[in-house]
Amino acid sequence: MSGDAREIPLVAAPADGAAACLHCGTALPEGAGGNYCCAGCEAAARVIREAGLFDYYRRRVLDPDAPAPRSQAAPGIDLNRHVRAIGEGRHGIELVVDGLHCAACVWLIETLLRRDPRVRHARLNVSTRRLSIAWDGAPELARELVGRVTLLGYRAVPYTADNAARLEEREERALLRALAVAGFAAGNVMLLSIAVWSGHGGEMGQATRDLLHWVSALIALPALAYAGQPFFRSALQALRAGRTNMDVPVSIGVLLAAAISLSEVARSGPHAYFDSAITLVFFLLLGRYLERRARGRARSAARHLLALSGGIASRIGADGAAEPVDPAELRPGDRLMVAAGERIAADGTVLAGRSSVDASLVTGESLPQPVAPGTRTFAGMVNLSSPIELRVDAAGTGTLLAEIVRLLEAAEQGNARHVALADRVARAYAPVVHVLALLTFAGWLAAGAGPHMAVLIAATVLIITCPCALALAVPAVQVVVSGALYRRGILVKSPTALERLAEVDTVVFDKTGTLTLGRPELIASDGWSREDLELGAALAANSRHPLSRALHRAAPYVAPVTGTVEHPGEGLAWRGQAGTVRLGSRRFCGIGEPGDDEALEIWLARPDRSAPVRFTFVDPVRPDARETLAELSRRGYRIALLSGDREPVARAVASALGIAAWQAGLTPADKCRLLDDLARAGRRTLMAGDGLNDAPALAAGHASISPASAADVTQTAADAIFQGDRLRPVVAILDLAQRAQRLVWQNLALALAYNAIAIPLAVLGHVTPLLAAIAMSGSSLLVIANAMRGGRSAPS
Repeated sequence: MSGDAREIPLVAAPADGAAACLHCGTALPEGAGGNYCCAGCEAAARVIREAGLFDYYRRRVLDPDAPAPRSQAAPGIDLNRHVRAIGEGRHGIELVVDGLHCAACVWLIETLLRRDPRVRHARLNVSTRRLSIAWDGAPELARELVGRVTLLGYRAVPYTADNAARLEEREERALLRALAVAGFAAGNVMLLSIAVWSGHGGEMGQATRDLLHWVSALIALPALAYAGQPFFRSALQALRAGRTNMDVPVSIGVLLAAAISLSEVARSGPHAYFDSAITLVFFLLLGRYLERRARGRARSAARHLLALSGGIASRIGADGAAEPVDPAELRPGDRLMVAAGERIAADGTVLAGRSSVDASLVTGESLPQPVAPGTRTFAGMVNLSSPIELRVDAAGTGTLLAEIVRLLEAAEQGNARHVALADRVARAYAPVVHVLALLTFAGWLAAGAGPHMAVLIAATVLIITCPCALALAVPAVQVVVSGALYRRGILVKSPTALERLAEVDTVVFDKTGTLTLGRPELIASDGWSREDLELGAALAANSRHPLSRALHRAAPYVAPVTGTVEHPGEGLAWRGQAGTVRLGSRRFCGIGEPGDDEALEIWLARPDRSAPVRFTFVDPVRPDARETLAELSRRGYRIALLSGDREPVARAVASALGIAAWQAGLTPADKCRLLDDLARAGRRTLMAGDGLNDAPALAAGHASISPASAADVTQTAADAIFQGDRLRPVVAILDLAQRAQRLVWQNLALALAYNAIAIPLAVLGHVTPLLAAIAMSGSSLLVIANAMRGGRSAPS
């Protein structure tokens, strides 16, 4: 079908004969012009036709099992080893995209990938240029999806710290070389232009002026051809793929300025604009370089975290000898030798040796943590004392460190309302700017201006109308604030969390593990025997409730029993040989109403005993809990405590912390009902719970936060988690969320104000191409500089 100009539907027409998009089949509004529902479908259809893939894509839509053509494979790259399983029948891959310049590029790539019904997620981070794709189907589908991005004119390779760093370094060197050439040429051409300007109205003859103009052309034109390559190459790739990007109007503007100048020199005209053309390129390059450096400063901790998993690992071979390998080559089951002072390259379990590790990167704990055989370790930790031998449990993109990176970047670049606004503007950018430039050209011609002047003003409009500032307005703030929170031990998981946290007016706390440390300790025997303790610990090993953990810590040598059933908010049940054993609350174990004492307790009911036994614990509150709650109250937040514990226990904690609104004895369903009541009353609640048995309540809140160890990152249902023993991070995240909201609105206002002022001035002819280049770059830098304020010191 390549070269076929006919518009043939890719999908089957609707049964009722209604008009539908020829690419995706979406019903078109009655009376709508054109054959496509959006620019993405039109661009995708054009790419498919020009690449000769129409027949394949039509078969694929009608038959999802149709094989991919060879041209779709990404040559020279083994993608399968970079694909990760993320669920039953679902796979994903992380890519770094070369040639990405603006929000329009992001929108086009995401739109094209999401048109495939098998793709469940496709999001491109404008800051790190990291493309995350998830799909239902075989791992081999990665080759087709990557090939689809390549057909658009971009280059996509598997995302690793080395690949990202090499790409960044290569592009930065190319920009610096182009900047140096443009600067050298601009300085020399400017000196020649000064001589021409000073000769106007003086003694300079036409021959001398023409000579200086030709010398300027000999300097400027080769310099433009070299220094303009970053813009020209990107624009050419876009046009070949049948699309446009921000570099297309920039390139047209630069080439128009050079062409007008050459035309003037050829006919011995008095004016040439070589100085404007080359200085324009110089300032465009300078702006892009400074913007790249500013983005690098704003870039989140994610890139730095990935780099920490690099280096060389010492894998123990079958003969017992250690061999140096790249961490990407490690596989589960491999054995590693980690010397003192080395950073651990993969998640694993200690097999031999005793040492201490610096786990601050992963857990937020500043003190060294002891490790011994059986202890779990994570990539990024540093072995401090003695050599240890590990068994690899997860490596590469499967490590906890890689998961934290994915969560961070998901939070930095999500489809929040503000991002959706920027996407819509970017979608309309290309057609609007070209129509506006054409109308400007026609208007100036109609007003009596010469063709040269009209073309020059139209070129200025092409250059100055760039959505870069708007595209950066939201992601720059998200990147800076997410990184600042991570450095304070707070990991934001949800892409819309900051937006929702800024709207919070009520903070609801769970008690155990949230207001308290969640590390209760078993009190000496309260009528239970060693046999009771071991049976209770065997059941408790299957639960992540803080009291269950404490019970198992009292008998860590006991192996968990299999077949336990956990009843959220109530306890555990296990059917043994003698009958059902229960471990949990009084009510769950059939004792009746709670007692009046304030002790933390769980009960063990055995079928071979007439009376259940009680295990009691002590769980201290967090050291700064009272001060943190008082600070939240001073800031106008309403504070409440919803606990599943008995009334005396909850009353004691509420009294100690000064909480007036509290309820006890609640099930997870009760907590959800109360949170729904608050929402109907117009309250925006932040639910702070332990993230495990409180998952329904966390999901019911307007926003949620959970105290958790790094090992719980992927298990908690919260929007954010915080590390350590202090409760102060709750204040920090609310402060930074409100600051982020203010900065986002400020950036959007700056970007829209720039366009509202700059575009009319350019259309009216009050801006030269040189000033347009400075204004365009300056607006992006201003937005990034404002976003950097989000990383300033905040409560931690």
